[in-house]
Amino acid sequence: MQQANEAKPIAGVVPRERLERIADGLAVALAISLPWSSSATGILAALWFLVVLPTLGGSRWREIVPSPAGGLPIAFTLLALLGVLWSQAPVGDRFASVVPFARLLAIPLLMCQFARSPRGHYVIFGLIASGTVLLIASFWSYTNWFPLVPKQPGVPVKDYIVQSGLFTICAFALFEIATDRWSNQRHRVAALLFLLAAAFLANIAIIATGRTALLVIALLLVLLALRRRTWRGAAAVLCVGVVFAAFAWMVSPYLRHRVTAVANEIQEYQTQRATTSSGQRLEMWDTAIKLMARAPIIGHGTGALAAAFKTMTHGDQSVIPNADNPHNQTFTVGIQLGLIGVALLYALWLFHFLLFRGSGWVAWFGMVVVVQSAVGSLVNSYLFDFTPGWTYAVCVGVAGGMMLRRTTAVATSTPMPPA
Repeated sequence: MQQANEAKPIAGVVPRERLERIADGLAVALAISLPWSSSATGILAALWFLVVLPTLGGSRWREIVPSPAGGLPIAFTLLALLGVLWSQAPVGDRFASVVPFARLLAIPLLMCQFARSPRGHYVIFGLIASGTVLLIASFWSYTNWFPLVPKQPGVPVKDYIVQSGLFTICAFALFEIATDRWSNQRHRVAALLFLLAAAFLANIAIIATGRTALLVIALLLVLLALRRRTWRGAAAVLCVGVVFAAFAWMVSPYLRHRVTAVANEIQEYQTQRATTSSGQRLEMWDTAIKLMARAPIIGHGTGALAAAFKTMTHGDQSVIPNADNPHNQTFTVGIQLGLIGVALLYALWLFHFLLFRGSGWVAWFGMVVVVQSAVGSLVNSYLFDFTPGWTYAVCVGVAGGMMLRRTTAVATSTPMPPA
């Protein structure tokens, strides 16, 4: 009966199987577009949504939505819609601010899609392949032979924060895939994948260092070591990481400058009131805590960030002129939706992390994305920034669907015990 329903044309026009293939192809294209073009990502996301929606089966949807991993993005978005009611921001700002929340609705849709489809790995490999092309372009744009003028040497598109975040995901995904290939006696392929992963990390260390990425890399290195089956394997991972870090520190003046500049920026801000990146973040966070204290439970309402910051003044001057982003995901949510919103945010990360506790490279890939988003959100609003937000939604949704598909396959292949 289920196979008959799947073969039945949708609205009597398009065979369901063909529409499912188109939806899978659009998901692959969406992942490929992430490192390159926000416009292309937006267009492909809209097309994917229109195509995938008619293909979703009711039984799988009813299974995923009540689960924490699939239901929390929906609850988070609904809370943002409710927050519009008590916000004092202009109406346009209120509904525009719902969009970053609504982006997370792609997670349960993708989970439902790739719990059914066997083509989830094409999406992940598409993202890694696209990141590899960007890696080549990054090294090329660092030279004098690059045909275009990049915003920053080594950053041909977007910015160094987005680029280093994507490269971190690609590097650590490749480490686990290479380990899997090595254990299957595919040593040449594994060696090439290890070298490619090292190239991603070298780019971060030498060409475009995101300081947040360095913190994420350190934590992921520890988690990667903990995934080893023996203490020798864990020690080997940590030793390789320490040696690589020491080598990068010695050969990259840019890396040393990026790391040591944090302390200098804070000191200059505290002693000279100089306008520095780290100093302004401290000022924003201090102001954000005070704003949350004014409306701790339900916040100031969706879209109220800019209006709330304007209320914090010294005399006639705003504490932080034109501030509308506290560069911290907790404060971004807490100012708008209070502790209720923060609780949903942390629950979202927690249950997505728990979803990927299993073995295998797919579970590790999903865990890398969740950790990278949660740690990166300490100093940025990662979930609400366009490319990092879509990267989280696509990767967690696809990998989550693949995990559910694997669980279902194991459950159906296991013989029932005798009565």
